[in-house]
Amino acid sequence: MAHKKTITFAILHMTIAFSVVWALTGSIALGGAVALIEPTLNTIAYFFHEKVWERFGRLRRAKTSSASGL
Repeated sequence: MAHKKTITFAILHMTIAFSVVWALTGSIALGGAVALIEPTLNTIAYFFHEKVWERFGRLRRAKTSSASGL
């Protein structure tokens, strides 16, 4: 699930980044550059953030399951 969320998040983020920079500067080139660089790095961070939260959830469920089995 993290892969699909990451891809849709990247598309949304790139669109917003481009729109904001283009609206502020009027430069399609600058908007495109910012839309490629910042969201790409942010998307990579988001992917790993999701993986950490998935692992945290699994560990928490495992801990709850083992505690209830006592």
